Amino acid sequence: MPVYQYKAINSSGNTVSGELEADSPDSANSILAARGYIPDRVVEKGAGRFFEGRLRGVLTPIQPMDLILFTKQLRTMIKAGVPIVHLLQVLENQTENHRLKRIIGKMAADIQSGSGLHETFRKHPGVFSHLYCSMIQAGEKSGSLVDVLERLIYIVDHEHKVKSDVKAALRYPMFVMIFLGVAFVVLLTVVIPKFVTIFSKAGLVLPMPTRVCLSLYHFVNQYWPVIIIAAIGSIAVLSAYTKTTIGRRQRDTLMLNLPIIGNVFLKTAMSRFGSIFSILQGSGVSILESMDILSGTIGNAAISNQLTRIRDLMAEGRGISGPLKSSKYFSPMVIHMVAVGEESGNLDELLKEMSVHYDVEVEYAMKKLSDSIGPILTLALAAIVGFFAFAIFLPMWDLTKLVK
Repeated sequence: MPVYQYKAINSSGNTVSGELEADSPDSANSILAARGYIPDRVVEKGAGRFFEGRLRGVLTPIQPMDLILFTKQLRTMIKAGVPIVHLLQVLENQTENHRLKRIIGKMAADIQSGSGLHETFRKHPGVFSHLYCSMIQAGEKSGSLVDVLERLIYIVDHEHKVKSDVKAALRYPMFVMIFLGVAFVVLLTVVIPKFVTIFSKAGLVLPMPTRVCLSLYHFVNQYWPVIIIAAIGSIAVLSAYTKTTIGRRQRDTLMLNLPIIGNVFLKTAMSRFGSIFSILQGSGVSILESMDILSGTIGNAAISNQLTRIRDLMAEGRGISGPLKSSKYFSPMVIHMVAVGEESGNLDELLKEMSVHYDVEVEYAMKKLSDSIGPILTLALAAIVGFFAFAIFLPMWDLTKLVK
């Protein structure tokens, strides 16, 4: 049975350490809990195992469901009145994700040293977004942290659902595009050359499709190192450019202007704008600070740039709906809903209704996208396969007539 080294906190609040035998880390944690200890760290004895645990704590990705579960547990324990340090130690023990477990341990240590809760969250921007940290700060200031965490759970869950739906809608087109690319390469480099050799020996005059395929084959066969280097270089340059501010803005502007799919991205951004803005207003975050947060979390650099300009106009005292009209990305419905909410004082409720409306719009747009792309990709596949079929069977027909 494995031996585990542990550090824990006893009922007096003192740190204790030692070793125990258990079947697994979970069993070791259960044994410590039965003794009345709060586990701080449980590691299987041996340097290799410890290093492996540390490595997993660095490399393990944190999935949205991990963050949702963490936020739900955090809200439940704060509502129950559990002290922050104690609840973080409990969450560290219960969390299965190794990277998140390691981060929670650091957060508990930071709070013990006197840091505020939102300051502790901001030390881990790779896990907790600017929106997440700002809402934690607003909850601390207003004394409504439990309600804010409830809204955060909705936001993280909503974002995860929207992204999953978009990925699911694009999965089939991406699969077909990859298949088209593989089919093109195989037919061009494997099938066509074998048939061309046979046709050349027979002294046939090759038809146009076959000559085109043969020219492409010779080009690829002769210059394939240059093609590979050029492709890798182009991808690297394009990737580096899209990481710049201008590059991201131009890329996202292009994405919004694409036929069919651009509408999905725009409606998704509007749904995110409505849901996040509604939550921020309901949490007591100021309008200008909300626009700053939205600019950093909207997920589209082109719209983010517009929000920054809108924020500057709001700072001049021009209200909310007026500056929104100056942006081409916000529809008349969005502007009207914001204007009504601004006048009636229930902006957060109307924004939430707008977000729900755009969720339905996104679902409908993605269904329309799937229905439209399917026939287009089928035609593309038929065109490629048909072209190569003509390139092969037209000379074979001539060869058959020659034999007769």
